[in-house]
Amino acid sequence: MTDSLPDTKVVLNDEEQYSVWPANRENPAGWHDEGFTGTRDECLAHIERVWTDMRPRSLREAMQAGGAG
Repeated sequence: MTDSLPDTKVVLNDEEQYSVWPANRENPAGWHDEGFTGTRDECLAHIERVWTDMRPRSLREAMQAGGAG
């Protein structure tokens, strides 16, 4: 609804892992704003849409570089 301010934001760490955090609080160490704010449910729905590969970035990069063999 437009009559209330977003109370939650989506944050992202260097491993490209997502989480939700209160919009009015400083981000925890190692996390930065992803750019989406809304209700907790809206933020969780956004994460579900965009976080399609749950592997940490370092693991994805290692596997692409042939670390699996």
